[in-house]
Amino acid sequence: MIDDLDDYSAQPEKLLDVPFVPTDDAVVQAMLNLAAIGRQDVLYDLGSGDGRILIKAAKDRGARGIGVEIDPLRIADAMDEAGYAGVEYLVDFVEEDIFTADFSEATVVTLYLLESINIQLRPRLLSQLRPGTRIVSHSFDMGDWVADERLELGGINIYKWIVPAKVEGVWKWDGVDDKPYRVELQQKYQEVWGSAWVADQAVKLESATLCGGALALTIRETKDGPPTRFTLNFENEELQSVLDYTGAHQGE
Repeated sequence: MIDDLDDYSAQPEKLLDVPFVPTDDAVVQAMLNLAAIGRQDVLYDLGSGDGRILIKAAKDRGARGIGVEIDPLRIADAMDEAGYAGVEYLVDFVEEDIFTADFSEATVVTLYLLESINIQLRPRLLSQLRPGTRIVSHSFDMGDWVADERLELGGINIYKWIVPAKVEGVWKWDGVDDKPYRVELQQKYQEVWGSAWVADQAVKLESATLCGGALALTIRETKDGPPTRFTLNFENEELQSVLDYTGAHQGE
């Protein structure tokens, strides 16, 4: 009966938020490819079910992983499968609620949850995960947080987000010619816009592209002149360094 009612755990009267539906092997492979998972990664699968995503990542790519699952029956199955696959030293499964679990160590997070659950989880993903962490979701998106990439496999959508740094605010630096630059930025997820000044003169901020902790800016100082390009690198909500178009590094 338990096998027939996959939205229940083995514990009596315990209804799970998300029914257990195994992910097809081709979709698992596509998720791992989209996340570009490698040996250096730490993968957290939130709602890990029978552990097949973590086991595949460990067996084929040498990635370490943690599965967060509220159902002890699924955890027991996953631990058995990890043992059969010979990757029990790379993966672990913990019985915990995804809304209270600490997954800040992750470099990649995978999800197969409902959209409503993804949206509830979104603030924790943005606050816990480091900029540049990849999030890959099977079938369900994140509401108004638009995915950085999306692919379709046999009618199934797979979404990928890259956690953005928090860059909203005022940032200042000196160019290689000692000209002072200043930008005032606004932000919604990875979308960034704002205003720019050079030596206290307003100029045009043509583009701002944020990927993880790297913010690429294009500033046009004169109408007919070439644009000036910078990459601002952020860590712990602070500007750490600036790379200008000549390739010169500058510390903040």
